[in-house]
Amino acid sequence: MELYVLFGTFVFLLAIGTPVAFCLGVSSFATVIYLGLPPVVVFQRLNSGVSVFALMAIPFFIFAGDLMVRGDIARRLVALAGAMVGHLRGGLGQVNITASVMFGGVSGSAAADASAVGGLMVPQMKARGYGVDYAVNITVVGSIIALMIPPSHNMIIYSIAAGGKISIADLFTAGIIPGLILALSLMAAAWWVASQRGYPTEPFPGLKRLGDLFLNALPGLFLILIIFGGVRSGIFTASESSNIAVVYAMLVTFLVYRSLSWHDFVEATKAAVRTTAMVLMVIGCANAFGWLLAYTRVPALLVEAMSNLSDNPIVILLLINLVLLILGTFMDMSPLIVITTPIFLPVAVAFGVDPVHFGVILILNLGIGLCTPPVGAVLFVGCAVGRIPIQDAIRTIWPFYSAAFVTLMLVTYIPSLSLWLPSLFH
Repeated sequence: MELYVLFGTFVFLLAIGTPVAFCLGVSSFATVIYLGLPPVVVFQRLNSGVSVFALMAIPFFIFAGDLMVRGDIARRLVALAGAMVGHLRGGLGQVNITASVMFGGVSGSAAADASAVGGLMVPQMKARGYGVDYAVNITVVGSIIALMIPPSHNMIIYSIAAGGKISIADLFTAGIIPGLILALSLMAAAWWVASQRGYPTEPFPGLKRLGDLFLNALPGLFLILIIFGGVRSGIFTASESSNIAVVYAMLVTFLVYRSLSWHDFVEATKAAVRTTAMVLMVIGCANAFGWLLAYTRVPALLVEAMSNLSDNPIVILLLINLVLLILGTFMDMSPLIVITTPIFLPVAVAFGVDPVHFGVILILNLGIGLCTPPVGAVLFVGCAVGRIPIQDAIRTIWPFYSAAFVTLMLVTYIPSLSLWLPSLFH
């Protein structure tokens, strides 16, 4: 009965439009009252959920990404991507995806990627005769590459949700190859759609121009090396690297590019504070929710139920992926990471899945959820940038969904794609 109270209250509040953090907190409070436990337990768990030092990395990575968005970094990366891949079939579509790879390594945020890269690329693609649905679809699905490539703050949330026992450096490293495979899959889909519609290519500007654009974008790209190299080598922790990223972003945008105004700096600070407050509120309430899941033995019951269904890891992973894909259509990514990790990670580990590997599966899966209606935050951003109704984008987005799903299946069933690169550092 306590599970009916927990999930029933949560679903009811979600259905009437209550913010997710309050859904988690109120349902946890109602369940604690039903169980006869002291109500203060909920607030203790909420406090312990946000009193984690590793969480310090999240606001600073968000802040650094916002500074880069407002500091003209995206435009320089898009110009470099155009010189690199604009001559391929689909031209600006290929540029869009390649720019997402580079900008994702700077921002670590799918929403920031969709707004920054999409804001630059979608108008250009429309002006060159590309369908607006094609431009928006590439922008939306391509933006989830940012979730896989360091510095993805969602990887940090997963590590914390897993009890802080999983190395953030390993998670950062594990996402690189899957992220690049996702980019290649989307580029193949973009090529196919462009071929069907007869979209043009862009002229290759020459090696000299390519070199000039690379040097122009290098200060921004160097941030990727600072974050990943520093964390992976052990020179500094993820939390320390996030602070260094902010200082570096300010130096580049203020002193090197001289493209960040005082107004933009203030707006970036406000945006980072708002986003951080929202994320930490969700994490705190989800920690109370997750504690109740453990208290009521939901993970153990789920392992037992799935064991009765099948003892084949292939089937179990497929079931987990399907459940996560469905959940991702209704809830945002951060709360889902905190809610589902304590439920599904023990199940995956019980069937022999490495926790780092499962983290990559989870992030990619829930990233796809950001692109699906009815609660696809990145889908909303992309459609707003392209000024196109969501239904028009959804009607033709299936080649890019297919590419993302194929990548998800490859990452799920070929563990070495995630685990090989981290193994080189051990």
